[in-house]
Formats: sequence, C-alpha cells, structure tokens
Amino acid sequence: MIERLFEGFEGKLTSSKWALLTKSSQDTALRDIDDLVAKGVLTKDAAGGRSTSYSLIDADSANR
Repeated sequence: MIERLFEGFEGKLTSSKWALLTKSSQDTALRDIDDLVAKGVLTKDAAGGRSTSYSLIDADSANR
C-alpha cells in the first residue's frame, strides 16, 4: 500500500479506501494508518470527522 502511495495515489487517502484496497476491515485500516502517522510516514489532513484524509509526509520537508 505504501508503494502505491509513492507511485502517485489518485484522490485523498481515507481509511475506507485503505480498507477497500487492502481488503481489510475499517478497524484494521485505521490502526494501520494510525501506525504510519505515529511513524511519521503519513499526516492527517486538516478536515476531520467523516472526511478525515491522510497524506504522505514529504521527505525533504520532514528533514528540515
């Protein structure tokens, strides 16, 4: 899934899309995403609630 994100994922990444693409449950998708947020790979976008989406953290800006 991470490789797919690096290759230019279309649209916004949500836990629902993650679950669909990985054929996992919503709960597993959210745990996976939360783990990647904690590791500094993903960041939660500004809008929250049902419209919560995530983006890859740009490696160049993370190293500044």
